[in-house]
Amino acid sequence: SARPTLSTPAGLSVFIHGTPAGVERVGRADPGGVQRDVMGRKRRKKRKAGRRGRARRRDLAAEGEVVEVRDEPRTAPVWGRELIDPEAIRQMENAMRLPVTVAGALMPDAHVGYGIPIGGVVALEGAVAPFMVGVDIACRMHMSIFPPEDLALLETASGRERLKRALREETRFGLGAAFEGRRRRDHPVMEDEDWRVSKPVARLRDKAWAQLGTSGSGNHFVDVGVLEPENDDAARALGLEPGRRYLAVMSHSGSRGAGAQIAHHYSRLAQRRTPLPRELRHLAWLPLESDAGREYWRAMNLMGRYARANHEVLHRHFRRHLGLQALAEFDNHHNFAWEETLPDGRTVYVHRKGATPAGEGVIGIIPGSQGHDSFIVRGKGSAEALHSASHGAGRTMSRRQAKSTIPKAERDRWLAERGIELMQGDMDEAPQAYKDIREVLELQRDLVEPLAVFHPRLVLMAPPGERAED
Repeated sequence: SARPTLSTPAGLSVFIHGTPAGVERVGRADPGGVQRDVMGRKRRKKRKAGRRGRARRRDLAAEGEVVEVRDEPRTAPVWGRELIDPEAIRQMENAMRLPVTVAGALMPDAHVGYGIPIGGVVALEGAVAPFMVGVDIACRMHMSIFPPEDLALLETASGRERLKRALREETRFGLGAAFEGRRRRDHPVMEDEDWRVSKPVARLRDKAWAQLGTSGSGNHFVDVGVLEPENDDAARALGLEPGRRYLAVMSHSGSRGAGAQIAHHYSRLAQRRTPLPRELRHLAWLPLESDAGREYWRAMNLMGRYARANHEVLHRHFRRHLGLQALAEFDNHHNFAWEETLPDGRTVYVHRKGATPAGEGVIGIIPGSQGHDSFIVRGKGSAEALHSASHGAGRTMSRRQAKSTIPKAERDRWLAERGIELMQGDMDEAPQAYKDIREVLELQRDLVEPLAVFHPRLVLMAPPGERAED
């Protein structure tokens, strides 16, 4: 399966930050009019820390005062321009104006996001931008493929009930969803040394542990369906027997609450370090030569390992619940930054915010909506696209618009006609709110080759009313 490089620069120094501590003086005047200071040693220490914090923030601001952007953006190729909101293209052009931007590309599933659009790929030199990675750090795909004989579970009422029970019991959906007490999952990632990379990260470890194996909200899902290789050669490329159909389980989620809090924390630091015009503030970056930049890089890579573990735990428990053995598993991040080398030899940090790594021969998963097929693809290694492809179909309307304009009966009819059972989900994720995944794939035939198609049969998402965290 495609594995992104998770490099960890050395030379970490912890960045000290926070609100300056207040100093409280308690006492009374003595006969000589002298005020007695009864503040203890701990309070003095706290006051000193506050002074250091203020000095550090002044340094950050001073370092960022000279930041300027280009008057004209660098050129970035766009795939499927006819499907993309002009505002998303404008966001991409803004990202191409940064002095640290070297190259970029926009995928055909692109739509408006924070900072750069979802579907944007940007290569920075010597810098990492938290909101170019995304709020849900290391949001990713994972698929387990099971023997053809296991398709019998989808063909009987009792088998479908077993599958649905496993889905409901072996993950959790909803904002803040967690496993508590004896149900809490385990994985070696929870002992990773980088949980100590900074105090803000260390404070999130227990929360992350409780959310291990959970799926969250928004466009996150777990589906059970039928996988069909495109042809015999494609089947062999996936390690499968040609001419057969397979049971498959596909999940989509990221680093949950821990990742979101890390993203916001370091984005605030970036905005202090590199202040930009208001409309560009979410493009703020951290130099990787700075303490804060190295600290974020390690925290981001930790969230990559944690998100992978999250899916591994979910799939492991699903298999155990049903007594199944997987034939193969494939996975990939699509909200992440990678250290890569350009054809001219320069080292850059490629930010894929809602984009799939598609280096030559790299296997990835590009999902459709709850009512569309999904695909396992193989990258063609397009240098122009920075070895990237779309991460899905992409939205055609906002969540609010979808809820206010798509009738529930219309969504339900769409799913029923395609043999899809929606176990749980809100109207903002209706298939009519998304582009046609096959049209999106057709627009990037030069970037990826489809190897297999996944037909969803059971779909589980967050319950109605949950705030999206994707």
